[in-house]
Amino acid sequence: MKGTRSGGRRGWNVAFVCLLVLVAGAAGARAVLFKSTGDPSYNTTAPTGSLTNSGWQYEGSWSNYLATPIAPRYFIAANHVGGQIGDIFTFNGYAYHTVWVTNTPGVDLNVWRVAETFPIYASLYTNSNEVGKHCTVFGRGTQRGSPVIVSGKTNGWNWGTEDFVERWGENDIAAVASGGYLYATFDAGGNSNECDLSVDDSSGGLFIQDSGVWKLAGIHHTVDGYFSYTGSSTDEFIAALTDSRGLYYGSGTNWTLIGGPTPVPTGFYSTRISANVAWINSVIDYLPGDDLQITKVQVIGNDISVSFASGSNRLYHVDRRDDLGSGSWTTFTNNVEGTGGIVSVLDTNAATLPQRFYRVGLIQ
Repeated sequence: MKGTRSGGRRGWNVAFVCLLVLVAGAAGARAVLFKSTGDPSYNTTAPTGSLTNSGWQYEGSWSNYLATPIAPRYFIAANHVGGQIGDIFTFNGYAYHTVWVTNTPGVDLNVWRVAETFPIYASLYTNSNEVGKHCTVFGRGTQRGSPVIVSGKTNGWNWGTEDFVERWGENDIAAVASGGYLYATFDAGGNSNECDLSVDDSSGGLFIQDSGVWKLAGIHHTVDGYFSYTGSSTDEFIAALTDSRGLYYGSGTNWTLIGGPTPVPTGFYSTRISANVAWINSVIDYLPGDDLQITKVQVIGNDISVSFASGSNRLYHVDRRDDLGSGSWTTFTNNVEGTGGIVSVLDTNAATLPQRFYRVGLIQ
């Protein structure tokens, strides 16, 4: 797929290389690639410290790719990686059998339904403020390949040996590109986990932290490419580059020499969840429903206990008012975590009042 980059920092034309497809001249490999190391064992286990539970726990195997559970019986994947009803999605070592799939036209997303029930699943990032946010990135495929050397300087790396090992990295959202993609660049000044993507990283998840919870914000779609040392298809290649200056960028049969006063890194594109969340919710049918019903209001001494049905991985607020005819609702407890069952909250000293009314609202 080819196009013109929108929302980036430089106006030169780019070609999008669909992460599933090997392009003529590219090395036969695919993976999360790092600027700091070519160690094939780097970041192949779950991240820890401040990145604990930052998305690794939600990634499962979909053929040679990754996909992410987003509801008790649904997972999401890139449309272009394919799959058929009846194929197995493996999550935490267990097999889940696909029974149904749907795609929204023009968007590289498939939502699949399975016969079984996932024990956990990712929350969706619904805010439209992704630009500038730090993110974790997950993919699988290859090791880092040979260096790309321009004027005696290593400006990046080719795609290396294919191994389909899951790896994670970090980046920052640089822009929202035309077509509804989150765009992140492979910057030389990034931390030791700064990463770019390549072919079999398709369908992996991109997560952004929101109020202490890492949420699914993107599904990997494509990368910048292709390049040439000479402006000819005879030495055409694709690579992860911290600086592409001095190389030619290909668009169709046209080649443009990349220059300028500052580094021009390559980047990757992930389909934006927030732009498609209404469609996703309509598919998984996980909109507010029975989980918002108040099931019991009980006096306990001077206090009142309010119980309501909840959904797992959801947050609620409980409001109160003393008169339905006047005044306004006031939130007295917030960020109540749902369990998938009945949750109770306590309104202290409320039983000493003549009357009080309650309602439950959904935060996420």
